[in-house]
Amino acid sequence: MKKNTLASVLVASLLAVACSPQDKPAAETSPAATTALDFKSEHAEWVHERAADLGKPDGWTSLIGLHWIAAGTQSVGGAEGNAIRLAIAPDRLAELEQRADGLYVRPVDGALITADGKPVQGEVRLEPEGKGGGTKLSYDEGKGQITAIKRGQRLALRVRHADAPARRHFGGLDFFPAEQSWRVQARFVPHPAGRTLPIVNVLGEVADTPNPGYVVFEKQGREWRLEALGDPTKSLNLMFQDQTTNRQTYGVGRYLRTDAVAADGTVTLDFNRAYNPPCAYTDFATCPLPPPENRLAQQDGDRQRVRLAVLAGEKKYALAQH
Repeated sequence: MKKNTLASVLVASLLAVACSPQDKPAAETSPAATTALDFKSEHAEWVHERAADLGKPDGWTSLIGLHWIAAGTQSVGGAEGNAIRLAIAPDRLAELEQRADGLYVRPVDGALITADGKPVQGEVRLEPEGKGGGTKLSYDEGKGQITAIKRGQRLALRVRHADAPARRHFGGLDFFPAEQSWRVQARFVPHPAGRTLPIVNVLGEVADTPNPGYVVFEKQGREWRLEALGDPTKSLNLMFQDQTTNRQTYGVGRYLRTDAVAADGTVTLDFNRAYNPPCAYTDFATCPLPPPENRLAQQDGDRQRVRLAVLAGEKKYALAQH
């Protein structure tokens, strides 16, 4: 596969347009042109960084499995007959045991496994991913990685490998052309302290998630509202669907992060940076879904349903053909 991804091509084209010779005289004399140039360059750099992050050896495209763990001892490896069969791994790698006090892993004879960079001798307790980071097991000279995740009361192994087909055939990213008109100012309206919003993930599990407030913004002559997650003093997390969902854009919806809410309650929503959740690139993610409140739909005066088409941000992901 060629190293140049669609993301690289996109970045180059954006920069070429932004820096074309015919634009130079205007950029030199017009503050508006200079601002437009900076905006497009910054956006191109952001797209480049996002594509690079997805394509890292341990990025979302490197996932090769999500294996739910049963009670008792289970064999782990790449060969048939293992209770947990990994897509890319030595025939026999380890034994996994879920006990009352945690999850333990013991390498089989001859298997080289590290835990957080240190060789595993005997058994090691595998702490699930979380605020503390969790335990990271590595195998296959570091190309393979195993972590544990907890969803509800269940535990699973999340497995990555640098040679994952989804990573080797990563097709890059496709975005709508960046437009400053989709960088809108919004007003943050706080909810009473302690309010939560039920958020469903792709597994059908529901988590009551802190819901500090909502944002209100104007677009196409109407006022729109999105419920927000996160910490307003740091960043808001907005998950939404719109008229483009499952058409030009990913069928589940898209995510958008903001900067901290300003002291006067304003916050910028740059829909040019709306991005796909990890499950757009892998079947082994457990993405939360946009709540029904965030479908960017309302009724007009004739009680007809009107939806906002956010023609900005990331489009559907298309796997490269090889």
